[in-house]
Amino acid sequence: MRAVTWTQVAQYIILILAYMIPVVWLSAKHTGNPIPQIAYGAVLDKVSAREEVLLKDPKELEVRKILADRADAAEIKLAGLPASYDDAKMQLQRTLDQAKGRRAPPEQIAAAQKAVDTYPKDANAAKVAWSKDLALRARTAAPQRHAEAYPAESESVKEVSRRNFLALVFCLMVGTAALPHILTRYYTTPGVKAARESVVWSLFFITLLYITAPALAVLVKFDIYTMLVGSEFAKLPAWVNSWARVDPTLLSITDINRDGIVQLAEISIGSDIVVLATPEIAGLPYVISGLVAAGGLAAALSTADGLLLTIANALSHDVYYKMINPSASTTMRISVSKALLLCVAMLAAYVAARKSADILFLVSAAFSLAAAGFFPALVLGIFWKRATAAAAVAGMFSGAAITFYYMATTYPWLRGLFGVTGSISSYTWWDMSPISAGVFGVPLGFAVIIVVSFFTRSPSASEQSLVDFVRYPRQPRGAGDLGPNTR
Repeated sequence: MRAVTWTQVAQYIILILAYMIPVVWLSAKHTGNPIPQIAYGAVLDKVSAREEVLLKDPKELEVRKILADRADAAEIKLAGLPASYDDAKMQLQRTLDQAKGRRAPPEQIAAAQKAVDTYPKDANAAKVAWSKDLALRARTAAPQRHAEAYPAESESVKEVSRRNFLALVFCLMVGTAALPHILTRYYTTPGVKAARESVVWSLFFITLLYITAPALAVLVKFDIYTMLVGSEFAKLPAWVNSWARVDPTLLSITDINRDGIVQLAEISIGSDIVVLATPEIAGLPYVISGLVAAGGLAAALSTADGLLLTIANALSHDVYYKMINPSASTTMRISVSKALLLCVAMLAAYVAARKSADILFLVSAAFSLAAAGFFPALVLGIFWKRATAAAAVAGMFSGAAITFYYMATTYPWLRGLFGVTGSISSYTWWDMSPISAGVFGVPLGFAVIIVVSFFTRSPSASEQSLVDFVRYPRQPRGAGDLGPNTR
C-alpha cells in the first residue's frame, strides 16, 4: 500500500506539471497574465465576441450549407440502398463517357475519371462512405456560445439540462467520497488527524487541477478562433499537419468551399486530442506534448493501480481469509492476493478491449453506484451512533439496487443486455440521465438505514465509543475504550 501511495505521488506530480505548463504558457501568450484562473474572464469575453462574428460570417454560412446538402444527399442515398448505389455509379460513368465524347478539356475528363475511380467498390463500402457524409450534419450547426451555461432551443429543455448537470455534479461529489479505492488511501496515514490533513492537501491539488480545466478550454478555443480560423490553407500551423498524420479522425481540416481560407465549420477536431495538442498550439516544443501524454498515462495508471490493489486485497482478505480459509498463513494470503491482482487486471483488460459501452457512461455509473451504495452508510456510520450493521447492509443494497435498476431500464446498452422493452421515456423519472441515477439511490439509502436502525438492536457501548474516537481522536477514551489495538 505504501509503495502504491508513493508511486501515485510521483504520477500526480507528472500529471499536474504536464497539465499546468501549457495552460500557463497560453495564458501569458494571450493576456500577459501567467495565472490562467485569473485571465479566464478576459479571454472568455474575447471568445464571445469572436463567436458573434463567426455566427454571421457569410463564408461560414456557405460552408455549413454545403455540409448540410451533402448530409441530406447521403441520407437519401442510404435510404435507397442498394439501388441508389447502382444509379449513382451509372451516372458517374455516363458523365465520364459524355466528357470523352464531346472532347471536353483534359481537366474535366480527369475529374470525371477520378470520380469513377474513387467511387465505392460495392454497396457496403458505399454505406460506410455515405454514413460519414451523414455525420457531417453535426458540423452544420452554428458554433455554441461558450458563455451560455445550458444551451437549448426552449426553456423546458434548458431546465432539463440544468437539472441533469446538477444531479451529475452531486453524484460525482458524493461518489468520490465513497469510492473504495480512495478510502483505502487513508490506511497509509498514521492516524485520524493525519488522514484529515491528507484530505485537505488532496482537495487543494485536485481543486487546482479542476479550476484550470475551464481556463484551458477557453484559451485553446481562443487560439483556434483567432490563429487558425481565417488563415490560409497554404500556411497552416505545423501542429495541424503533425496531428492530422497521427489520426485523421481526430483532426482534419478540409477546404470545403475551395476558397483557400480556413473556416470554423471546415475544422474537425476531437475533444480527446485537445489536451495533447495544447503544448504545440501554445508554441511549446514537442517534448512538452510527450510530457502531457505521460501525464495522461500517469493519471490512468494512478487510478488503475489503486483500484486493482483494493479489489485484490478485498478478495484475498475479506473473502478468502475471512470466509474460505481463516487459518491461512500470511505468506499464503499474500500469494493469493498477488494471484488475484493478476486475474483482476486481465479481466479488466478483457472488458475494456470489448468496448461494450461508452467509457464516459461506465465511469459515471461507477460514481453513481458508489454514491448510492456506500455514501449513506459511511456518513451515518460516523455521525449517527444509533446506526446498526444490519441497517447499513440494507441501505447499501437498496441504494445500489434502485440505482442499477434505473440504469438498466434507461441506458440503451444495458436495456439490450437485460432485454428491457418499451420506450425509454416510460422508465425515465423527471427526465434524469442514467449516469445520474445515484440521486435516487442516495436518499433511499439514508432512509432505509434510518428506518431499519430503529427496528434493530442498538450498537454496543464499545462500538459507539469507536465512533466517538473516529470523530474526535484527541478526546480521552471513556468506559467503552476498546484498547490500544483498535488503533
